[in-house]
Amino acid sequence: RSLLTVEAVKAGARGVLVDKPMAFTLAEADAMVAACAEEGVPLVGGATSVSHPSFARAKALVDDGAVGEVKSMEARVPVMAQHQDWSLFLQSDPIWVCGIGDQPRRDRGSTEFTGQGLIYCADGTVVHIRDGAPEVRISGDRGELSFQHNRWRIWQKVETPASTGWAELPWPEPQFTSGMRVPYCLDDLIQCMEGRLDEPKNSGRRVAVALEVEVALKLSSQRGGERVELPLENRDLGLTYDWFR
Repeated sequence: RSLLTVEAVKAGARGVLVDKPMAFTLAEADAMVAACAEEGVPLVGGATSVSHPSFARAKALVDDGAVGEVKSMEARVPVMAQHQDWSLFLQSDPIWVCGIGDQPRRDRGSTEFTGQGLIYCADGTVVHIRDGAPEVRISGDRGELSFQHNRWRIWQKVETPASTGWAELPWPEPQFTSGMRVPYCLDDLIQCMEGRLDEPKNSGRRVAVALEVEVALKLSSQRGGERVELPLENRDLGLTYDWFR
């Protein structure tokens, strides 16, 4: 898919949608992202739940300060680089990770990270990858929102003369609904090509970020939880999968 993407851009493609997994190695992801960025071609890295318009609503809420200053995020295990939700909400690049508890390669061939870990970003945001977490949770000093069981929820801090507490608020439309992933991806591509959207929600760049994080978490776990700095020098590193489309 990396070669086909690069060749498609050379041939004049105005937008590229690939299925999952977008790439196997960091070098493949680098080539795809670089080729598309150089020519201003939007790249969608697979039809996933993050392509749904409710994720755009969630990101707008965070960007507009609905939860205040973001302090941390949580994401589920496995981290799933090719089907990630958390990287949409990053405001800066991950700069190091620590991981523990990764399991050996499964019999069917997958080497996806199955442990737990921590991602530290340049702006100080911490992403916790943990068992039992929602698909994504963003916590700030004035509120929190989460996506779990195919549903978005939001809480905000409420102050009264008597006390301060947390109240759940109605989720502003649209709420998440299953299905229609490919049409939503295509809509992102069209909006980008028409200049109405800067970057697809599940862009190739965000998938590449998540892939590198997942590879680094595996390396950290192999080294007993040692801190691994990003970016990784060896771009031939990657993952294998026991699923493929």
